[in-house]
Amino acid sequence: MRTRGENEVRAFFESAGLDKEIHRFDESTHSSELAARSLGVQVGQVAKTILLLSGETPIVVVISGDRRVDTRKVRALGYGKRVRLAGPEDVVAHTGFAVGAVSPVGLPDGVSILLDRSLRRFETIYPAAGATNNMFATTPDELLALTRGTEADLARDEV
Repeated sequence: MRTRGENEVRAFFESAGLDKEIHRFDESTHSSELAARSLGVQVGQVAKTILLLSGETPIVVVISGDRRVDTRKVRALGYGKRVRLAGPEDVVAHTGFAVGAVSPVGLPDGVSILLDRSLRRFETIYPAAGATNNMFATTPDELLALTRGTEADLARDEV
């Protein structure tokens, strides 16, 4: 698979009839903490896009930057007995994006997309836009509509 990037994200927005601004930064925003610092927002407003695998079935989870995915909750949605975090090679193979640059929009067909309810704590959230130094602003409702994903409680319970 050819590597995807910002151009594919822009093309996705254009095909959806949206004029979305993609924010670019001089420094990397590949971690939630770096992204939040660059944007001047809370870490939870950064929408991490994480690839999980159930066997060879790819599952993308979009979750707040201050939360971690509970794979037991993903399994409970019917994704098999073993759900694991994908490695860097798997991320590129299944999404086309590099690690730290995976956008929840513009993904290949056939990738299940789950959005964690933790994103609802914020009016505005910021997912990656195809590079390790860019993001776009959206709302939880808009992201749910754009991804045609499923919303669920997927975060580990806070202690």
